[in-house]
Amino acid sequence: MKDDIEAIVADLRALTDPSDREGMARFGIDSNRAMGTRMPVLRKYAKGLGRDHDRALRLWDRGLRETMVLAALTDDPAEVTAEQADRWVSGLYDWESCDQTCLNLLWRTPFAHEKAVEWTFREGEFEKRAGFALMAVLAVKDKKSDDAAFERFFPLIEREATDPRNGVRKAVNWALRQIGKRNAALNARAIEVGERIASIDDRTARWVARDALMELRSEAVRERLMTRGSRATPGRL
Repeated sequence: MKDDIEAIVADLRALTDPSDREGMARFGIDSNRAMGTRMPVLRKYAKGLGRDHDRALRLWDRGLRETMVLAALTDDPAEVTAEQADRWVSGLYDWESCDQTCLNLLWRTPFAHEKAVEWTFREGEFEKRAGFALMAVLAVKDKKSDDAAFERFFPLIEREATDPRNGVRKAVNWALRQIGKRNAALNARAIEVGERIASIDDRTARWVARDALMELRSEAVRERLMTRGSRATPGRL
């Protein structure tokens, strides 16, 4: 049965090359919680499962990398509560579990913008990362919100630009770049923010600003914004 969590785990084991698990640690993925199933395989399997909120809750609680990714891929955003989102974010344990949960599910919830702000105040590395990762994803995926919804994120980006933890600094940088690639007006604002961050006497802040400004000022981004108007553009994960 497709609702049997252990049967799903058995299916995934049959679809997984054990050697893939060995390489995950090199990319900062916690291989102790992983079988090693590749993302294209997980996405294809998720399509066969379809959406089911109750099953997604049980998949998440199983605690494996693969079951948690499947939970985010197959949960129904309309049934996700703010309390569930908080609980899941509290259980994030590496950058991949964070980003896949934001990319596949959390941005679709009606409270995504509010949680993006709220989670930046958390202390845990990957909980805080979730706030900025969600900002980055929303900048690409959310086609309806106006510029003001994204401008409110800039003070938070500035505030956390000195956090040296890898999971946080890269997400802060990601959020700044993605917001700045949403349209020409936000590009100008993001560059202003980047310049202020660059003036901070801090090694992490200088890296965040230098890397973001290099992309935001690039001819490729400027040309894309001119030809695509206000449409968001995909960025690096």
